[in-house]
Amino acid sequence: MAEGLKKCDLCGLGAHDHNRDKILHEQPILCPCERKTSDKTERRELTDAEIHLATRYPDGSVRLRNPNIELMDQDILYHLALGSGSHDLVEMFGDVKFVCMGGTPKRMEQFAYYIMEQIGHKLPAGTTLQDISKYSYRYSMYKVGPVLSISHGMGIPSVGILLHEVIKLMYHAKVKDPIFFRIGTCGGIGLEGGTVVISEEAVDGLLRPYLELPVLGKLVQRTAKLDKRLARDLKSMAEPSQLFETVTGKTMCTYDFYEGQGRLDGAFCEFTEQEKLEYMEQVHKAGVANIEMESLSFAALTHHAGIKSAVVCVALLDRLKGDQVLAPHEVLEEWQERPQKLVARYIKNYLAMKGRLSLDGHSGSVPVLSPRRYKLVQQESETYD
Repeated sequence: MAEGLKKCDLCGLGAHDHNRDKILHEQPILCPCERKTSDKTERRELTDAEIHLATRYPDGSVRLRNPNIELMDQDILYHLALGSGSHDLVEMFGDVKFVCMGGTPKRMEQFAYYIMEQIGHKLPAGTTLQDISKYSYRYSMYKVGPVLSISHGMGIPSVGILLHEVIKLMYHAKVKDPIFFRIGTCGGIGLEGGTVVISEEAVDGLLRPYLELPVLGKLVQRTAKLDKRLARDLKSMAEPSQLFETVTGKTMCTYDFYEGQGRLDGAFCEFTEQEKLEYMEQVHKAGVANIEMESLSFAALTHHAGIKSAVVCVALLDRLKGDQVLAPHEVLEEWQERPQKLVARYIKNYLAMKGRLSLDGHSGSVPVLSPRRYKLVQQESETYD
C-alpha cells in the first residue's frame, strides 16, 4: 500500500475511487461513516444507501471494503482452491446471481442437482456436475448456471471463513448484485419438527442483533441484518396446501451446540432442566423461533458487504420438548428438502421473470489463466491448515 495511504477501518473507504485499481487520495479524507463536529469526529452506523455506495461499483458489480485486495498481484482463495491469477474467475463465475449455502457437502450437491432440474439447466452431453473446490478438502462448490451451491461447514467460524472468500470471489468475477441464501436445519422453539423458519433477524445467545469479534485487540460489532423484503417474498411463496407451517421469526445463533443451546445431554451440564425451560420460554417470548449456529455470521457479513441475503431453515425438533433429534432418517431427509424447495421456487420465479430459464452451461470445468499458478493454488489449499 502506498506510503501515507489512509483508509477508514470501519468502511474501508477514503483510499480508492469507484474505478478499480486507481488510488485517488494520499491524504486522510472524511469517510461516510464519520461526521465532523466542532472538535471531534464521531462514528455512526452506515445507512443502507451508504453501504451500497461502499460495496458497489457504478455498474452494480461487487466492490470490496478492503483496498488492499486491489493492490495484490493475485488473491488466492485457498479454502476454495481458487485464485485470481490462476483461474479465469470472470469466465467461471461472472454470470452468478444466487449463492446458496448449507452445512454439508452432500446436502449442497443434492441441492445443485435439484435446482438444475427446476431451472431447466442443461449440461453438455457426457458431462456431470463437478465439485469446483474439491482440491480444498474443506468446502464443496457446484455451479448450475447462475446458481452456486456451496457447503459452509458447521458454526460461525466455518461460515465466516467461507463468506470472506465467496464475497471476494464475487468481486473478482465482477458479479452484479448477488443474492445469498443459507439453507439449513435448526431447533425450533415452540415449533413442531418439519416447520420451515424464515429468519427475520439473527441474534446471539444474549439476544443481541450483532456479531461481536475481536480485531487487533478491540471488540468490533457487525450488525446482523437480513433483507426484510426478501424474507417477505419467500414467505409469500409458501404453498398454503402444504402439510407443514412456514413461519418467520428471530433466529438465535450460538457458538456451541450443547451448553450454548441449553442442552441437557452434553458432556457438561451445570444447570437444571427447569432453568433450561425458563430460558427457552424467555427467548421464545422475545420473538425467537429457532436456534442454529451460522445465521449471525451469515447475516452480519452479507450485510457488511451490501449483499441481499436470507436464512431459511427447517426445525428438526421442538426444543421445549427435548434436546435430541429422534425423527426417523427418511423423515429427516424429507424435512431437509423443504427449505431447498422454497428457495428453489424463489430462484425459478426470479429467472422466469428475467427470461433466463432453460440455460445451457458448463459442468464446472475450470478455465485456467496460468497452469503454474493453478498448480500452486491447488498445492496451497491442500497443505494449509
